[in-house]
Amino acid sequence: MISLENVTVTFGGVRPLDDLSAELTAGIHGVIGPNGAGKTTLLNVLSGFTPTTAGRVCVDGVDLASMSPEARARWGLRRTFQTDQLAGWRTVHENVAVMADTTMHHSQRREAVGAALDFVGLTHPERAAGSLTVLERRLAELARALVGTPRVVLMDEPASGMVAHETDEFAALVRRIPEQFGAQVVLIEHDMDLVAALCEEVLVLDFGRCLATGATDVVLQDRSVRAAWLGEEIAT
Repeated sequence: MISLENVTVTFGGVRPLDDLSAELTAGIHGVIGPNGAGKTTLLNVLSGFTPTTAGRVCVDGVDLASMSPEARARWGLRRTFQTDQLAGWRTVHENVAVMADTTMHHSQRREAVGAALDFVGLTHPERAAGSLTVLERRLAELARALVGTPRVVLMDEPASGMVAHETDEFAALVRRIPEQFGAQVVLIEHDMDLVAALCEEVLVLDFGRCLATGATDVVLQDRSVRAAWLGEEIAT
């Protein structure tokens, strides 16, 4: 469970997160909202890339304040990004092994990397990452996040650039993560069909604040959410 208590982030006079309090408890928890709502900033706070001005962030009861990004990765907090971070001149195996190299004892690394690659279905790890399709690149990044024993996997618009059947294939893997790895997934995504299909609960951000939170099917029908996210007018 991720607990956010009065979390504030300030950049000059701008507050991308403004006194945000919420609990993310679902196995796959969505974070949605309009552009500029603070979604990626929230993942940056959880990852340790962006410091908070105020507030407290805990994961499974552990206060993350004293942990560097590297320490959070070793502890089990993993991250994928809007733009993939693969080194195109390295092999798939080498790209995925980066996580094992930084979080695991050398005796465990090869087996852990192999298990992650098997899970996502990348059967030719000797290929150069630069030769991969969009879906394969996303799968390689997912494998890297799943090496070892992740506790939380943060995903920032993972379906970006995929066509429909690729999104379905990717979603089927994400759906299995909580049960197979015992890890919570926090997913930022603009594809509402994907959010509805994957996320048990969602947190809706607007101007850095919690606009709504709860069961996905209920929240997505909320008039204030549809007004903020879809631009629909609220009848008076």
